[in-house]
Amino acid sequence: MQQTDSIVIIPTYNEKENIENIIRAVLSLEHEFHVLVIDDGSPDGTAQIVKEMMTELPDKIFLLERSGKLGLGTAYIMGFKWALERDYEYIYEMDADFSHNPNDLPRLYEACAKEGADVSIGSRYVSGVNVVNWPIGRVLMSYFASKYVRFITRIPVHDTTAGFVCYRRKVLEAINLDAIRFKGYAFQIEMKYTAYKLGFKVKEIPVIFINRVLGTSKMSSSIFGEAVFGVIRLKLEAIPKKIKS
Repeated sequence: MQQTDSIVIIPTYNEKENIENIIRAVLSLEHEFHVLVIDDGSPDGTAQIVKEMMTELPDKIFLLERSGKLGLGTAYIMGFKWALERDYEYIYEMDADFSHNPNDLPRLYEACAKEGADVSIGSRYVSGVNVVNWPIGRVLMSYFASKYVRFITRIPVHDTTAGFVCYRRKVLEAINLDAIRFKGYAFQIEMKYTAYKLGFKVKEIPVIFINRVLGTSKMSSSIFGEAVFGVIRLKLEAIPKKIKS
């Protein structure tokens, strides 16, 4: 039985060291959040840990399993559709590895539920560079990628590749989710760009991003390359402006 307006979507692949702790951290917050884990066939038993937790908290934790690594973007699209089939008003993206602090979820919620935003972004770059324990090369790559995207698309967002996001239901209902093309970093850019072009209000909330302590990063140069070259396609392929009622 649904008892909250908020669902946090957490894609996973080999996150056994983090998944129980991140779920419990989300569920311990004063505002009630549910958690939807989308696991891409983790061979380390991540999904089994979630299933065991579901027996303890069956109405707050949910799991969708996929057969293999099918991409971050497609995982979130599956999660968005699942959430839209239910009555959740606020739908979140969050990593499993604590690089996104669960304690910041209420701040994203406040921005949308009380401050008028349609999309709230946990931003690493809106107030400087708030990244901890990343190699300097990766920090520079991420920071200048967002600058590049902002320059090309003219979207007024400092952290265009951020993966810590809250969407109001109406935003995801307005976006043709089946038309979203990208899977990695560029998926995050495409979602924000599309929401902005449709006329929704996007707000950045400053957060501190902390590199994972446990588990293995899923970042690759190919994912980054998709973001760099994908934005040119986004700019060239016009997205119709929607006038919201």
